[in-house]
Amino acid sequence: MSRLTSTAGVSLASTRDRASWAARVRDYVELTKPRIVMLELVTIVVAAHLAAPSGIAAVVLLNAVMGAALVAASAGAFNQWWEQSTDALMTRTATRPLPAGRLTSRQVIWFGVITLAIGLPELAFTVGLTTAGVALATWLIYVLAYTPLKTRSPLNTTVGAVSGASPILIGWTATGAAIDMRALALVGVMFLWQFPHFMAIAWLYRGEYVRAGHRMLTVVEPTGLRAGAQAVIGALALIPVSLVPAMTPWAGSPTIYVFWTLMLGVMQLAASVLFLFRRDDFSARRLLRASLLYLVCWMGLLLMVAV
Repeated sequence: MSRLTSTAGVSLASTRDRASWAARVRDYVELTKPRIVMLELVTIVVAAHLAAPSGIAAVVLLNAVMGAALVAASAGAFNQWWEQSTDALMTRTATRPLPAGRLTSRQVIWFGVITLAIGLPELAFTVGLTTAGVALATWLIYVLAYTPLKTRSPLNTTVGAVSGASPILIGWTATGAAIDMRALALVGVMFLWQFPHFMAIAWLYRGEYVRAGHRMLTVVEPTGLRAGAQAVIGALALIPVSLVPAMTPWAGSPTIYVFWTLMLGVMQLAASVLFLFRRDDFSARRLLRASLLYLVCWMGLLLMVAV
């Protein structure tokens, strides 16, 4: 009986160890902000395909994706380290590893340092110095500019949109292609797209941003009028900028791209205008869904035309 009890105890302890290890891995993954990382990686792959329609060496693309993922993971870790006190004040972020006490500040800092120390050299030595430089600039803007600005100025959205658009250049330069008008237009689309998207989020979570002391536009101007106007301006400017790639040589006909990109742009603009005039949670959620649909379909159209 004692031997059976001992065996059962060892088995139970082993199960608990595995569960604890799995939970710790999940915490580190959450630290990276995986949704943002995945969006960046998809953007990088799409940009690389557009820059080199005939194909990029698989090993180069793999290293670009892996290196960029590590740099982005580091940025997410330092962002959460910086914001741990404000994260604890918001329901949507209070369960993150740092405010919940599942990871320590020391662990998070070391994770951020190690991932950056591996990711940047990987990009520099296996992809190129230009790509590594773009990744480093993205990290610096996100961690040292956007993050501290969130509690200081509504300009944080504009600064954050710069870091959100720059992964296009990581994928583009990974192919060795020169940064031309088409590349800059793609960056412009990603930059402008973020204003309708984040104005909707800023409205939906405005109460939590107030508690955390974040200076979002919906906090400094609670009626949402300026946030709505910014969403409309972003959506309106997005339409002509999104058509610039069709003015450059493509492997396929640009007609389909122009038609559907216009339709997507008008749809997002309409959702932005409705949000401006109504400024309620329903219109904000509709704008958020419209912005996500825009991004997915726009990237699909780019790939379709480039084939």
